[in-house]
Amino acid sequence: MHEFCHRCGGELAVESGSSFCPHCGAPQIYLPEAIEADNSDTENSTGVLPPPSPQQVEWKTAILCALLVAFVGALFSALSTKVPAFSFVNWLWTISASVITLAIYQYRKPQARMDAIVGARIGIVVGIILITTIGVTMAGAGLVARFGLHAMGSFDSELLAQINKAATANPQPPEIKQYIYSPEFKAGIMLAGFAMLGGLVLFLTTIGGAISGLLRTRRS
Repeated sequence: MHEFCHRCGGELAVESGSSFCPHCGAPQIYLPEAIEADNSDTENSTGVLPPPSPQQVEWKTAILCALLVAFVGALFSALSTKVPAFSFVNWLWTISASVITLAIYQYRKPQARMDAIVGARIGIVVGIILITTIGVTMAGAGLVARFGLHAMGSFDSELLAQINKAATANPQPPEIKQYIYSPEFKAGIMLAGFAMLGGLVLFLTTIGGAISGLLRTRRS
């Protein structure tokens, strides 16, 4: 193994066992390879494990806030089917759900990180929880109204009128027309309408969360 003198740069023969440079006589220090390896391992470390990186979103708190807002939204949705005056309040609450959730979240966690990305992420969760809660509530209310109260006659008449209007505007063969008036097709229309409404709600909560998070930007 060959090394070089730290003073003159001359080549050293480590195998000779000499502790001095044969060219300039400068003393040389040799470290065992094991010690050099240990030094290289600890050169960029303090020997203490780094602390865990802070969580960007306190999801437990965020989800609880979203559940609270979604519960109120589902209540408004159920009331709007009986009291038309609640329809406007229901839509206003729905499109503001992520903004309300972020306000409650930041009130509960005043030192939590907040920016547009955090707001958008929480907005997505708010949208999913809100859509699920409203869907379950409306489905339950529909089952009670149809099989318990037998009060879905007006809804069926309105849906049938819309189908008749579409069938008149676009005449179809008898077999297709028979399928259009089937209960399965009516259920499919309702599910497709709810899916479109759910997509719109998710879009609004995501955008609303991003904007609200941007306006509330705070880095911990």
